[in-house]
Amino acid sequence: MYGAELAEVYELIYRSRGKDWAQEARFVTDLIRSRCPDADSLLDVACGTGAHLSALAGMFKVAEGLEPAPAMRKLAAERLPAAALHDGDMRRFRLGTRYSAVTCMFCAIAYLGTVEDLRDAVRSMAGHLLPGGVLVIEPWWFPEDFIDGYVAGDLATEDGRTVTRISHSTLRGRATHMEVRYMVGDAMGIREFTEHDVLTLFTKEEYLSAFEDAGCPAEFLPGPPTGRGIFVGVMS
Repeated sequence: MYGAELAEVYELIYRSRGKDWAQEARFVTDLIRSRCPDADSLLDVACGTGAHLSALAGMFKVAEGLEPAPAMRKLAAERLPAAALHDGDMRRFRLGTRYSAVTCMFCAIAYLGTVEDLRDAVRSMAGHLLPGGVLVIEPWWFPEDFIDGYVAGDLATEDGRTVTRISHSTLRGRATHMEVRYMVGDAMGIREFTEHDVLTLFTKEEYLSAFEDAGCPAEFLPGPPTGRGIFVGVMS
């Protein structure tokens, strides 16, 4: 997942849906500062292409990223040449630094396969917070909200390139299994590739329990930034 083919068109597809990473970054910054007014350092876990991080870098004195996919991290480095971008697994990373805030956006947390993985990741993220620091995690859908057999389609055109994306989601056990087919057309021709994503449907209680046990009790705020709500915890 998240290889070079997808990295190349990732932001184009979501821009066509109206996704505004800078607006979401401002929303998250407001959440953080409402709980930790002096927050001046941030780590964005699963930072992807750095679209959120580039906006966050203008709001925090220190803004760093963690991203395990080389193709995505390469694009983030091109966008943020001065930022520290770490390679690491969110379940077990150790950077030796603590931050005022740690974020994990756009349901990246759901790519973990088990509740134990979720708890390990929340513990690792919370372990990189200063006392009073804020942990923000945007979840995937909760089990009761998932629509089995859901189909989505997108068509995006920008700078001489057209991309289509069609996805089909099914429920297997506790996870969304999403087959995503892309077709990309540009001056070089037309090419196709397929991605298979597996996103676990953790419950709200499982998220809250993971925060609590990591010493970072949280609340769930429904709705923004993308309709699935967001968890906000403060390190005790």
